Amino acid sequence: YFGDAIKVLPEHDVLAKLGQEFHGAGAAVADSVMHPTLYLALAGVATAWFLYIRRPELPALIAARVKPLYTLVSNKFYFDELYVFLFADGARALGKFLWQEGDVTLIDGLLVNGSARGIGRLSGVLRRAQSGYLYHYAFAMIIGLCLLLGWVLLK
Repeated sequence: YFGDAIKVLPEHDVLAKLGQEFHGAGAAVADSVMHPTLYLALAGVATAWFLYIRRPELPALIAARVKPLYTLVSNKFYFDELYVFLFADGARALGKFLWQEGDVTLIDGLLVNGSARGIGRLSGVLRRAQSGYLYHYAFAMIIGLCLLLGWVLLK
């Protein structure tokens, strides 16, 4: 169905480049002996065995001796607190601002309730203009016709 949807140009053929330099799993294991990564991993395993199996009282003593460093590392350099302060609390404050100012003040206060208040005020003014007397309505029609005639003549 997709046919030629995925096209790899010769200059971007990463798998071919890897195939030229990869000589099998055995070569990768033999190559790992030449790099410090293997020795650092083995040192970590040996240290963990010594501290938690052979001498389990040592981690508490080390933590007590370097308490500030232990607290910093134990709390993951306070990145969670920083994230909460910068992003979570900031997003919550932005949401509260948009809710109070955008929704309550602008939408509810001005658009919805504001238009209802405007219609109420306009109807209060127009209610006074309706007296029920025919001569008031005829007078308003004559004034309107004069205004319309004046506008047409001046144009």
